[in-house]
Amino acid sequence: MPNHRSNQQVHWRSGGPCLECFPNITTEMDPMNWKCFASLLVLFFLNAQVNADDTTSSKDTAADEKSSDELTDKFVTTEHSFSVAGETIDYTATAGRLVMQTDELDPKAEVFFVSYTRKTDDVTKRPITFCFNGGPGSSSVWLHLGMLGPKIIRFPDDASFLRPPYHLDENHQSLLDITDLVFIDPVSTGYSRPAKDVNKSEFHGYNEDVRSVGQFIHDYTTIFERWLSPKVILGESYGGLRVAGLSGYLRDHYKMELNGAVVISGAINFQTLRFSPSNDVPDVCFLPTYTATAWYHKQLNDELQSLPLADVVAESEKFAYRQYAPALLKGTSIGKKERERVAKELARLTGLTEDYLLSSNLKLSMQRFGKELLRDEGLTVGRFDGRYTSIDRDSAGETPEFDASGAAIFGPFTACLNDYMHRDLNYKDRRVYEILTGNVHPWSYKPFEGRYVDASETLRGAMAANPSLKLFVACGYFDLATPHFAMEYTIDHMGLSPERSKNLTIKHYEGGHMMYIHEPSLKQLRKDLVEFYDEAVGHSAD
Repeated sequence: MPNHRSNQQVHWRSGGPCLECFPNITTEMDPMNWKCFASLLVLFFLNAQVNADDTTSSKDTAADEKSSDELTDKFVTTEHSFSVAGETIDYTATAGRLVMQTDELDPKAEVFFVSYTRKTDDVTKRPITFCFNGGPGSSSVWLHLGMLGPKIIRFPDDASFLRPPYHLDENHQSLLDITDLVFIDPVSTGYSRPAKDVNKSEFHGYNEDVRSVGQFIHDYTTIFERWLSPKVILGESYGGLRVAGLSGYLRDHYKMELNGAVVISGAINFQTLRFSPSNDVPDVCFLPTYTATAWYHKQLNDELQSLPLADVVAESEKFAYRQYAPALLKGTSIGKKERERVAKELARLTGLTEDYLLSSNLKLSMQRFGKELLRDEGLTVGRFDGRYTSIDRDSAGETPEFDASGAAIFGPFTACLNDYMHRDLNYKDRRVYEILTGNVHPWSYKPFEGRYVDASETLRGAMAANPSLKLFVACGYFDLATPHFAMEYTIDHMGLSPERSKNLTIKHYEGGHMMYIHEPSLKQLRKDLVEFYDEAVGHSAD
């Protein structure tokens, strides 16, 4: 049976009535025949109604299409189990986007996250940890598949390169047995994106980032009913600056109190990291890591090479504060004998020549050190992890062509994340998962105009206001991006009271910026964090 109404619509649009619907009407009809004319009038009004109905239908369809295109929350859950500390852990993984909205409920951005929740009778008794990396411009993949999540990439402990194809193993050092985990990709990283017609500058800056990540934490806590759970925030690298900012923002804006804050290889005060002729602080702060890296590559004298790493580093720290810093403060007013004496000790602690150090006026940037240390061997050392080496086009340059450690880890993390997302977590998205992107630039540091970026005062204020807030700091000895001595300098200058200093824990590991890719360090890190969580949140319901 044909759809006559549909045929009327089609044929009248093409210039004539449907003969199947009106078989008595012919194309040879006498135009002066009033019966035919009346029939044509009937057809005209019928067609007008059809067109009106069609218009309404089109509007409805358009409305439906618009509705289907609206940005909405999307959560995909899967069930899994694995073992930690000899115990089988059953958990739910949720991968998805949470739509952040304005107070008028207009979408601002979609924020992608992956959470792991251990099955329990009372979720409010389970601690929850919000995790993020740094950059700015980094997704949370590094902490996710390198340290905390139930799956992990295993790297050789000798800092050699993995050979593709790569694979994931169970992470028996995960913290999922003691805390639920939420991995956050800030806007423009991972699958997170600004909403349509929302300018990305609303998220790409210190204040903007703290505000958007803070809102995500608030929204997630509300949607998944975790307000009564003990809460910890955990950040790596620039994520340390974000931790400091969030410690104040969550408290001030949402009245959300934290039990703990964890900083992995963090940057909180950029004065300790930004080399310049007028800033001597980085030269002092990086020196002990130069010593550790030279020790690892056997570039020190026999006396220093025979010492344990921690002892060698301690000697370098002592020299840095007592002799090196005062010498740098004198600038060109330093006497010749003192200058030569300092250069000699610098050479002893770095493996470089006195002539090189004298010609550089006793100041040594990380990039110069990375190129110079193994120049005679035609090798450069990595920035994220000084244990890694690579080969430049030639040995005549002043700085390495690229970061050897970055080249060793970016590929494995990218491949494993994309496979894991689709295969294990069943989350499908045809967009690029932005592992580490420059799309966040330009990045605004407007609150710090005229001074170095430094959020340590915000962190101090949060710890002063909340006696229960405990801080854990993890540092890698071979981290040439955010050296351990720079973090210690930052903490020493925070002005924590003796009482609040009791809430601080600092630990060091024989790894780099991502010390967790060195398995002995990962095992020790888990052990230290289990003790920290026990103090910060106590044993919670399993």
